[in-house]
Amino acid sequence: MALDAHRSAPVIATGAGRKKRRPVVSQLLLTVVTLLFLAPLIWMVLSSLKSSGEIFQTPPKLFGSSLEWRNYPDALNYLPFVRFLLNTLFVSLAGTLIVLVTSGMSAYAFARLKFRGREQIFLVYLGTLMVPQEVVVIPMFLLMRYFGWVNSFQALILPWAFTAFGTFLLRQFFLTVPNELEESARIDGAGHWRILTRIIAPIAAPAFAVLAVFTFISYWNSFLWPLIITNDTSTTTVSLGLNLFLGQNGQEWGLLMAAATVSMAPTALLVLVLQRYLVAGIALSGLGGR
Repeated sequence: MALDAHRSAPVIATGAGRKKRRPVVSQLLLTVVTLLFLAPLIWMVLSSLKSSGEIFQTPPKLFGSSLEWRNYPDALNYLPFVRFLLNTLFVSLAGTLIVLVTSGMSAYAFARLKFRGREQIFLVYLGTLMVPQEVVVIPMFLLMRYFGWVNSFQALILPWAFTAFGTFLLRQFFLTVPNELEESARIDGAGHWRILTRIIAPIAAPAFAVLAVFTFISYWNSFLWPLIITNDTSTTTVSLGLNLFLGQNGQEWGLLMAAATVSMAPTALLVLVLQRYLVAGIALSGLGGR
């Protein structure tokens, strides 16, 4: 008996050692993958502090001969880039707000109301996700021209403010809310709007945060639609403004990298601020692979 126990001890120790090594290996792999994803961003930030001639020098160097901090004020003054930032911020915030309101109401209808053909209508609504943006830009442009909205903020905001993705995301979360809460509110005389705004919406705050981040980034990074619908600097967005650094007057790579770094700051800040809600929302709304 003593001999058998002595022989099994190294096996147990070996198994414990493997379990200890697994988190270390996982962390190393995650670190390598993270660095691979961050490499372009790091190169962009470092290139924003170089002169245009040093960005493409061979062999490439991480740092230039001097830190060109003036690239940032020069980038903001080379074009009305501050105006581009404000335009994009307004469009992104307004579009995100509308998406949150419309998606919340439609998700409540599909999740909590009972009406004939609910599931069939929802499937058809989800089917619109398979239609690429490139297919609808031409009829959408013709519709905006009919309304007289070409080169306007409402044309940048409204066509994409009613999304099936937001409805699907919030509906999946609303289905997890216990029916007892809704029934208790009905006993107290609450209607659908009060139940949505006072009970379900506060519980679904993580899901709303996920949708807000996805929508804000989508509006902020949109390029094709602003390119088609706008032709004036008064409504130009950041994505189009960055392209103007590469024009007939030359290619200002240093200023472009500085402007790109500045344009990335709002979305990065939003993700950092809502990081805690993002993790909870993705896990609870059905997008976490469960």
